[in-house]
Amino acid sequence: MNACKKYLAEFVGTFALVFIAAGSVCADFYLKQAGGQGLGLLGISIAFGVVVIAIIYAMSYVSGSHVNPAVTISFWVTRRMEPNTAIMYIISQIGGAVLAGYALKTLFPDAAKTVFLGTCMLSNGVSVLRGMLMEFIITFLLVFTIYGTLIDKRASAGFAGVAVGLVVLIGAMIGGTISGGAMNPARVFGPALASGQFTHHYVWWVGPVLGGIAAGFVYDKLFAEKRGKA
Repeated sequence: MNACKKYLAEFVGTFALVFIAAGSVCADFYLKQAGGQGLGLLGISIAFGVVVIAIIYAMSYVSGSHVNPAVTISFWVTRRMEPNTAIMYIISQIGGAVLAGYALKTLFPDAAKTVFLGTCMLSNGVSVLRGMLMEFIITFLLVFTIYGTLIDKRASAGFAGVAVGLVVLIGAMIGGTISGGAMNPARVFGPALASGQFTHHYVWWVGPVLGGIAAGFVYDKLFAEKRGKA
C-alpha cells in the first residue's frame, strides 16, 4: 500500500506540474488572443516555479516529489532507488503528464494547434544541439539543487521547496527563449501527445536525462557524505 501511495503521489504531482506549467502557456495564448498582454515568459516561469514549490511541500514526505523522469533516472543510476521502483515512478509520472495534456486539450481547444498545449519547442534558429545543451545545463542545476537540499541530510530541509522552485523558475526564464526551459521530459511529453507535436521531441529527453545523471555523479563525487555515515 505504501508503494501505491508513492506512485499515486507521483501521478498527481506530475499532473499538477504539467497542468499548471503547460496550462500557463495556454492561458497566455488565450489572454493575447483576447487583446490582453498575456502572462509573458516571466509569468509562465513564475507559475512553473510556484507549482513545483507547492508539490514539494505537499507530497515530498510521500514520494520525494520527483515528478520528473530525469530526477528518477538520476536516483536510479546513483543507486538511490531500486530499478523496479524507478520504473513505476516514471510510468506514474508519464501517466499524470498525459492526463494533464488531455485535460488542457479539453479546456483550451484553440491552443492545441497554435501553441500545442504548451509543448516546448526550439525557438527559430536554435539548433538541436543548442537546445539539448540548454536543457542539459538547467536540468543539471535543478537536480544538483535537489540533491543538495532535499536529499543531503546536512541541509536545512525546511527551505528545500523554495530553493528547488526558484531554480525551476530561473531555469524556465533562461531556457524559455531557446528550448522552452522544460527540465523535465514529462513536462513536454503530456502536451506533445495530446497536441500531436513531436518535432525534435528527443531533445527534452536526452538533455534533461543526461543533465540529471551528471548532477547526481558530480554531487556524489564532490559534495555528498560517504554512504553509511550519519
